[in-house]
Amino acid sequence: MIAFLRLAVFGFIAMSVMYVALSIYSRSVRREELEKEWDADHPDGGDAEARDAHIEAGMQAYQGSLRRKLIWLVYVIPTIVVLVLLYLTNYY
Repeated sequence: MIAFLRLAVFGFIAMSVMYVALSIYSRSVRREELEKEWDADHPDGGDAEARDAHIEAGMQAYQGSLRRKLIWLVYVIPTIVVLVLLYLTNYY
């Protein structure tokens, strides 16, 4: 039982680190896409405040996106795999 608790605690820590890293990476990729989109539409640079507003609006749209929600699979998939392996090991 202690081994299972240790696995659960360290697994949760590892999944949390992966979630944070993946979340930061995904946000930075989306921000970069928005910056490139603005630069392509405004080759002269445009207004800095309008650029910031465009990027912030895009990041607000990202908050509700499917990609952001799919990052939660970092917790779900490993948990399901471990539970299935435990079931198969103990009951077959």
